[in-house]
Amino acid sequence: MRKHEDAVTFLVLAAIAIPAAIALPLVWFHDYDLKTRITLTLVIVCGSGGLAAAVRAKVMRPLQTLANLTASLREKDYAVRGRHGRRDDALGLAMAELAALAEELRAERWRDEETAAGLARVVESLDAAVVAVDATGTIQLANRTAERLLGKVGEPLPEALAAIATPRTIELAGGTWEVRPSDVRLTGIPHRLLVMTDVAHALRAEERAAWQRLVRVLGHEINNSLGPIASIAETLRSGLATQRPGLEIDLAKGLEVIERRAAALSRFMQSYARLVRLPPPRLGKVDVATWISRTAALETRTTVELAAGPEVAIAGDADQLDQLLINLVKNAVDAADHAVKMSWSVTGRAVTVVVEDDGPGVGETGNLFVPFFTTKPNGSGIGLPLARQIAEAHGGSLVLRNRAAARGAEAVITLPLE
Repeated sequence: MRKHEDAVTFLVLAAIAIPAAIALPLVWFHDYDLKTRITLTLVIVCGSGGLAAAVRAKVMRPLQTLANLTASLREKDYAVRGRHGRRDDALGLAMAELAALAEELRAERWRDEETAAGLARVVESLDAAVVAVDATGTIQLANRTAERLLGKVGEPLPEALAAIATPRTIELAGGTWEVRPSDVRLTGIPHRLLVMTDVAHALRAEERAAWQRLVRVLGHEINNSLGPIASIAETLRSGLATQRPGLEIDLAKGLEVIERRAAALSRFMQSYARLVRLPPPRLGKVDVATWISRTAALETRTTVELAAGPEVAIAGDADQLDQLLINLVKNAVDAADHAVKMSWSVTGRAVTVVVEDDGPGVGETGNLFVPFFTTKPNGSGIGLPLARQIAEAHGGSLVLRNRAAARGAEAVITLPLE
């Protein structure tokens, strides 16, 4: 196949050849002298060749200019411009559109570069470590924190991180880091991105807050017992010093109060010990329907309605699961106006057990699972924390919330099938 310029030249020559073929016989067969015939022949032949060359140049030069402009755009050089005398013909329109495209690409390039520079500054200033590695495990991108922990660009990723495929927490460089891997493409090449967040500070802050809550609760409960005991001890001491009448009655009452407060304090400490010393579950096969029916039958204050669910069994500690459900049913019955309902279902690879009541609902949600916090006059404040601890020890969760479609609250237990 001929090149475009050769095809244009051939067409022009073919177009010129027709009149030339007519003119040359007329020149040579007309009554001209030899000199005139040669001159006219040269004029016709050279003129035809010159005309073909001019047409070829007129067609090719704008196309070469367009090709050069396109190549400049491909190489991201947006400063090159093409000129044409007219803007109302096809070539002028093509030049104008190409110039507009170059200007738009230049503006987008600046925006992308500004965005990339801003993103780079943000990533560089993060306390989290951000690192990208290629298929060979070589670091291709790393911010300042990542360079301090893992190494610089071009170095291999530490083996401790190379095998991480799912989010996990690891110990590294004397700290605790949460590692979250994901897949990204950098310059069109697949990379693995690791974002590492230092959770040690958050854990220490949460631990400090937990200790503060615990000390506040312990201090409140102990002062509730020591305050009356100290007051009665002072009263009895002054009574013994003065030997006032009725001292024996005051002594008996005082000792009774001391005994009652000491028993309350002992019960409190036993509850605390029970909460913090929950043993690991001894797993066995637990039939969910039997477990729920058995727990519902233990409640004698009201009838617990059961909504039948699928036949399913889980791996769990039957005694601990009984204690979990007993606490939730007891709370539901305490709060219910008329009815308590229990149901269960299977979603994916988990069993969901729901305990519902028609009471006033949950008001104070922030302290529900704080140990020893209770809104009941005679509550211990360990039922819900113990229930959640049992659920989490079985790899599940416990949520207490208000019902969405009706009045009351619901406790939702989620336990894995495996």
